Amino acid sequence: MEFRLLGPVEVWDQGRQLPIGGPKPRALLAGLLLGQERVVSVDRLVDLIWSEDAPDAARGLIQTYVSMIRRKLGPRTIETRSPGYLLRVGANQLDLQQFDRLVAEGRRAAAEGQREEAARAFLSAEALWRGPALGGIGDVLQQEAARLDELRLTIVEERISVELLLDRHAELVPTLAALVSAHPTKERLRGQLMTALYRLGRSAEALALYEDGRAALAEELGIDPGPELRALHQAILRSDPALSSQASPSPSRPIPAQLPRDIPDFAGRTDTIADLRPLLGGQRTAPQLLVLSGQGGVGKSACAIHLAHRVAEFYPDGQLFADLRGTSDNPATEQEVLGRFLGALGIEPATQPESPQDRGDLYRSLLAKRQVLVLLDDARNEQQIRPLLPGGAGCAVLITSRRRLAGVAGAHLTDLDVLDDEAALALLGAVAGAGRVAAEPQTAREIVRLCGSLPLAVRTVGARLATRRHWSLAAMAARLADERRRLDELTAGDVEVRASVGLSYRLLDEQARTAFRRLGLLGVPSFTPWILAPLLDISPDDADDIAERLVDAQLVDFVAIDAVGQPRYRLHELVRVFAQECAEAEDPEAERTAAVSRALRTWLWLIERFESQVPSGEITLSGHLVSSLPADALVAERVVANPGAWLEAEKPALIVAVARAAAMGLTSACALVTALSFSESFVANRLAEWGVVHQTALGAARRTGNQLAEAGLHAGMGQIFYRLDRFDQACEHLRLALPLFEAAGHVRGKAVVLASLGSAYREQCRLREGLEHLTASALIFRGLGDDLAIGATARMAASIHLELGEYADTWPLLSQAIDAYRRAGSDRGRALTLRTTSLAHRALGDYAAASDLSRQALDLFRRAGDPLVIAYGVQALVKAEIRQGRGTDYLSSIADALEVCRSHFDRYGEALMLRTIGEVHLALGQLELAEAHLMQSIAISEELHTPLPAARARRDLAALWQARGDAAEAKTQLIEAMTTFATYGAREYAELAPP
Repeated sequence: MEFRLLGPVEVWDQGRQLPIGGPKPRALLAGLLLGQERVVSVDRLVDLIWSEDAPDAARGLIQTYVSMIRRKLGPRTIETRSPGYLLRVGANQLDLQQFDRLVAEGRRAAAEGQREEAARAFLSAEALWRGPALGGIGDVLQQEAARLDELRLTIVEERISVELLLDRHAELVPTLAALVSAHPTKERLRGQLMTALYRLGRSAEALALYEDGRAALAEELGIDPGPELRALHQAILRSDPALSSQASPSPSRPIPAQLPRDIPDFAGRTDTIADLRPLLGGQRTAPQLLVLSGQGGVGKSACAIHLAHRVAEFYPDGQLFADLRGTSDNPATEQEVLGRFLGALGIEPATQPESPQDRGDLYRSLLAKRQVLVLLDDARNEQQIRPLLPGGAGCAVLITSRRRLAGVAGAHLTDLDVLDDEAALALLGAVAGAGRVAAEPQTAREIVRLCGSLPLAVRTVGARLATRRHWSLAAMAARLADERRRLDELTAGDVEVRASVGLSYRLLDEQARTAFRRLGLLGVPSFTPWILAPLLDISPDDADDIAERLVDAQLVDFVAIDAVGQPRYRLHELVRVFAQECAEAEDPEAERTAAVSRALRTWLWLIERFESQVPSGEITLSGHLVSSLPADALVAERVVANPGAWLEAEKPALIVAVARAAAMGLTSACALVTALSFSESFVANRLAEWGVVHQTALGAARRTGNQLAEAGLHAGMGQIFYRLDRFDQACEHLRLALPLFEAAGHVRGKAVVLASLGSAYREQCRLREGLEHLTASALIFRGLGDDLAIGATARMAASIHLELGEYADTWPLLSQAIDAYRRAGSDRGRALTLRTTSLAHRALGDYAAASDLSRQALDLFRRAGDPLVIAYGVQALVKAEIRQGRGTDYLSSIADALEVCRSHFDRYGEALMLRTIGEVHLALGQLELAEAHLMQSIAISEELHTPLPAARARRDLAALWQARGDAAEAKTQLIEAMTTFATYGAREYAELAPP
């Protein structure tokens, strides 16, 4: 399969173009492809497709478009990954990836003087274009399309530069003439055409072309030609021999060339170099200032040096370099650096002014009419670099710093992140040996992961492997896997990751250092500033200030504004390891445990807060195992406004933090684990990680003899397995929790476990046992006066009576549930009860009432914004509509509901949706499709050991075989279904049994 963006957005498979739909589905596909195998959030997709004019149903339309594309390309093409979707493409499947690869090959060949190879690679890259980028999707993604088209033109310019060096002047003139006509203000193209014409003996045309360009620039942009084009014009006027021979002119004044040698094994940063190179080589009216910032070890200096060598041709008057030692205890002074620069520019030390101000004036005067590139490495702050900035428009300054230096006026700021996986692997191979990396590719990837793709760490590991040829990559990976010795392994000669991070740490103030250590102690991969308040026991405002100081020091990175409007930051893995080392070395144990406990108790308070403000309609244990600690009011407000999104954003941090705290034996960790296990939106997609956390917490509870915590953890695991439809395991943990709660005298805990067992038994079709446990639980909750729990137990008991066909007992319980949920203020609980009530009406044949109640429930579900319960609401409505002959209009809705269940790993719901889709196809007379969906539903139900849903699907199969005219097979299926109904006392037996 081929994906194409360099022209109209298209998908091809085996020589055939696949129909993807209209402009908006194609725009969504383009947005996912441009994500470069990263998760693209639903919000981002809405912005891309509709900008500021998004309809109210935009998020639902996104889901529809995704389903449409999946049906065309295959169900696994697009993965649902919170907070959006991920599209994976294989090697060479995307034309943009092929383009990038060919461009990289061309640039590498050009840098190595292999001009024919470079020209071929550039031409192959250009041949991939079929027209303007991202065509056929309307007026969306315009900025991205413009960027790609500009990149295409840049590659054309680079190819022409190579071909000029190959003396292909005659062949290039027609092409260049067309390009200059299409882009009259592109000075590089105009200069290339002037050069080609001059070398063909057409000097007059070249000079006329310059005048045309000057007029075009004045008319369209209001500027004069830049220094490079003016210099070319003057060279043509004086018939400069350098234009013909391409030889460098003899210097009449010193031309410094102070750049450190280029990095021979430089890897990655292709996009960064491509973006910044034109800035250093184009039109300027003032010195171009570029700042490369990033954490220690991210490769700022290497990238700057590599870039400087790539643009040195634009600065014929030389290049100046200074290591400003900004992270050391002895930073370079203005006097020192200016003295060196003046000496390189031909001013003898004895004749240099004494005062820094006079030296600065002379420095700027010397550079006023020159084209010089100044590279200032490792700047401490803005004050250090300001005296070193030239004033001439022909100059440029490239600065590296661990700080962002936002105070440098007019600077182009670029933050360097760690390398992507492929670039990091390339770097490892370049240093350690490409053959060794190729021989152990998976282990090499693991090494890169353990290094966090930090260039300094990858280079250090590569250097150690290069000097230890007898070590396998697997041995190196095993040494790095131990977190406590990882930084010890990342040392080679005088290069050490720990020392690099330590330089930034030492420059922090005391409060920021403490915050940094506490973050390392908590171990979170990402965080929001409010967590620093409980960690340091300070105000939220102070926490925000400290977070920004850590960002400025490049010890933490800003990630994004998350779904609830909070800025989210992260520590690089190796930085976090260093922070943890510092915490364990510098902070007393009592302070460490107190800080972590405060953080966990604040998380717990937030969970309690949104559960009390926005009751889920389910029974929880939050707030009943340990006291909590209030959070900032603004944070609480954001959490309550969108609890699902908040929990989703916090998941990685919570999992790591509670595991760390549980290992420390903190009771607050056990309580938080239990609270999260009962959370409606927390555990999806993370069972493996959450299971490990539970085991750690259980071990801590047992070591400390905390019976109540142990009971809560077993109850939590039961809740997790219940949500994952693993009912046998759920019951096993719940049965372990029950005697522990009883022994601890925790009445509420006992009631919660009884209710959970009742629900699990219901799903296993052990209906009478489930009813018995729910009745006992309800009695306790009535004594506690817990309306939310009263509503939940009544609703579940009513659903069991409904399964049994005991309608006289069903209605009072449903009424009781509605009243209790109303008192508790739980709209979600009322919606769940309305859905169950609609099922009762449907079972009695009152389909109009069933449809009406289903719609009411669905409206409330949509208001709550929970996609999974929305899916169940849709299913109930579709079933009622099928009974009235209208369900066939809802096929796309129930198909989307199926996708939601799959994305939430809800196998029970998946079976339910498949069965309903089968019924829709059956109503449409599409018997093969109906059979396929019903058989899938049966297979899943049997896998889950839920016999009644399987029997109901078999009853539908009987109708299907009857429609096919096979009465014998229909009878076989119906007998099997009836046997199951009779075994479990289900109402269907009485409904279907002959009178």
